[in-house]
Amino acid sequence: MKKLLLILALGASLMAEALTLSGSVISDNQKMITSRFMGFVTNVNVSEGEKVKRGQILYTIDSREIDSAKRQAELSLQMYENQYTNVKLNLERYKRLLEKDMVSKYEVENLELAAKNLQDMISIAKARLQEVENQYKYLNIKAPNDGVVVAKNIKVGEMAMPGMPAIILSDLSNLKISAEIAESNMPRIHHGKKVIVEIPSLGIKEIGKITAIIPNSNPMTHTFKIKVSFKTHSKSIYPGMYATITIN
Repeated sequence: MKKLLLILALGASLMAEALTLSGSVISDNQKMITSRFMGFVTNVNVSEGEKVKRGQILYTIDSREIDSAKRQAELSLQMYENQYTNVKLNLERYKRLLEKDMVSKYEVENLELAAKNLQDMISIAKARLQEVENQYKYLNIKAPNDGVVVAKNIKVGEMAMPGMPAIILSDLSNLKISAEIAESNMPRIHHGKKVIVEIPSLGIKEIGKITAIIPNSNPMTHTFKIKVSFKTHSKSIYPGMYATITIN
């Protein structure tokens, strides 16, 4: 009987044993900032590790290409407006001459059609000019949210290319813990399970919740990645910090 109780007690002890995983702090909202247009970088206003606010200008590119497109759009608009003014003057004159039977109705109708076509061209030219002017706001690349600059891949004088990451920004308001768990321990976890999160360097210990279980197994280590969300009032936590997850 004593042996049976001992075996049961040992089994209960093993079942209650906690599993501790090593992990690191990550930002679940990391953005790669790129420019919409190609151009030379004229200013870089941030450095790696710097905290930025939403709407803050990160860097700027020059406006020479847009300036050229704007001048062309303005010239086109001016040309169509001048042509319309001349056609309108001729149309008024031809209408007076038509009343005196000095010109044909056909000529007047042709001028009316020309005036209408030019009005359409003016509307198109104005829209094009507005479109070009709107592009100026994309020369100042701004932070889409509060965060910290974790990488900066541009310098003044370099060419900014659309689609090429210039700055990587991590959102510090949406931090999680990432860790790997052996497939043999997978039965111990599930979405929404509460765990203990610790960041030893800061002495932080909080209750977290498993929010993601990545099903792609690592073929070399046979582990799965999990992500744990947690709440804290500390402003000293940064992506990359060492953390642990304890699963009871």
